[in-house]
Amino acid sequence: MNPVFDFESAASAMAAVVAGISDDQLTAPTPMADIAVRDLLVHVVGLTEAFRQAATKEAVGRSEAPAIGPDAELVPDWRDRIPAQLKALVEAWREPAAWAGETEAGGVTMPAEIMATVALDELVIHGWDLAQATGQQLNVRESDLAVLLEFLRDTPPEGTPGLFGPVVPVPADAPVFHRVLALTGRNPA
Repeated sequence: MNPVFDFESAASAMAAVVAGISDDQLTAPTPMADIAVRDLLVHVVGLTEAFRQAATKEAVGRSEAPAIGPDAELVPDWRDRIPAQLKALVEAWREPAAWAGETEAGGVTMPAEIMATVALDELVIHGWDLAQATGQQLNVRESDLAVLLEFLRDTPPEGTPGLFGPVVPVPADAPVFHRVLALTGRNPA
């Protein structure tokens, strides 16, 4: 199966935001309730590797949910590790075999194509979370937003427990990125 989309743009956008985070911003709150920048970076370290492994299928049968929260340790080399893992994720999902069959990440098994879309969602949405928390801009490719809007279109109004908060109302003619954010329970304003 050929790749449905490429992760390069989303990965580069997240890497740019990560590069712009200073030490004094690690305790800043993110748009996620009770999650500081540092805690979200712990999650990003875990998810970038987990979704790379989902592409290679090497974690099938043994993946675990990534750590998040104040008790999880942020690796000292996060500024280097996250961009390196993002590059590895991009390369892994460029392989046609990554998109075939089922795969696993975070203890969840699903068709590889859906897993890739979940990975894209994580990069874009958490990239935005980090950008908002640190006063930065996240540049997202329109084609990535189209994939995410289609993926999130049927999100119930109450959200998806454990994944997304309640849907935030936005005008029907709101920019696509605002509609995507709203479907994940984030207020684009």
